[in-house]
Amino acid sequence: MTISDGQSGQVNMADVAQRAGVSIATVSRALRGLPGVNPVTRSKVLSAVAELDYVVSPAAASLRGATRSVAVVLPRLDSWFSSTMLATIETSLRESDLDVLVYQVGTQEQRAHFFRDLPTRRKVDAVVLITLPIGHEEEERLDLMGVEVVVAGSRLRDFPSVSVDDVAIGTTAVDHLVGLGHTRIAMIRTSDTDGAKWASDLHRRTGYVEGLLRHGLEHDPELVVTTPYGVNAGAVGIEKLLALDDPPTAVFCYSDDIAVAAIVALTRHGLSVPDDVSIVGVDGHDLGELFDITTIDQHVEDQARAASLMVVDLLAGRPLGVTRLTLPTHLRVRGSTGPPHDRPRARRGR
Repeated sequence: MTISDGQSGQVNMADVAQRAGVSIATVSRALRGLPGVNPVTRSKVLSAVAELDYVVSPAAASLRGATRSVAVVLPRLDSWFSSTMLATIETSLRESDLDVLVYQVGTQEQRAHFFRDLPTRRKVDAVVLITLPIGHEEEERLDLMGVEVVVAGSRLRDFPSVSVDDVAIGTTAVDHLVGLGHTRIAMIRTSDTDGAKWASDLHRRTGYVEGLLRHGLEHDPELVVTTPYGVNAGAVGIEKLLALDDPPTAVFCYSDDIAVAAIVALTRHGLSVPDDVSIVGVDGHDLGELFDITTIDQHVEDQARAASLMVVDLLAGRPLGVTRLTLPTHLRVRGSTGPPHDRPRARRGR
């Protein structure tokens, strides 16, 4: 019998997992000889393989270098983070004579379609996920693909990954603003992927709250606003914050894109940055430098190059020195942050 390719009557990895009493992910790791599977469990898996006469077919094995193609999967193409990450990965992989197939899967339907169909098409040797939040069933589909998986910009289970410490990003932003004398600090978040949550968003919010508490400041839920993703997301967030009876004197924005729009909105209200409101962004976007925005640079291109190198090494059969790489971030202080002065509500006008 061979691995299931969608035809009935064939033994697949799920059958082996059920017989061995383990998850599909564990079967996948055991058969690929990856760490994290203890000898007893590995023995159970191999016994189940023998009992079921499970054999990985050449088509399903996705032999290294068979297609010389890599699938890059991301929630959207029109965000600076995703497009920068994609452009750098494509360039890096092309230098290693690997082709790139791009899949934009921002909705639940698109994600389901991708994870349902790609395992049976066997089009690629590896998959790179760019900050893509996926569910448990989709994780299992990744195991069924039988290809190398690398995660860029976040982490997913025990797959090789390159990311930054998003909790630390949140605390760094708060530390900087508190150090300037701010005590009423807001956060503007954004929702991007339909039907799923960004780990980076959740972690940055966690860091924001932890930073406040560490400095003895109360966390006011009114000061955390979430707006739909778009060029005006930061402006929408600012409108909500200025409508409060006691607006903030500083705002931590999820990204530099949001920070730019927030500054534009504040200017429309006759408010000055940083005299009335201080703004901190995240990314290291060129626009952030143009708008003189204090930001936490997460070195997106460095993350992308490191993830690409992981792919190249895995396809070449070279062991990875580090499977979970966390790159440093850096606070770049510019003109959008300063000590608090007049309360924003005192000068608010439409």
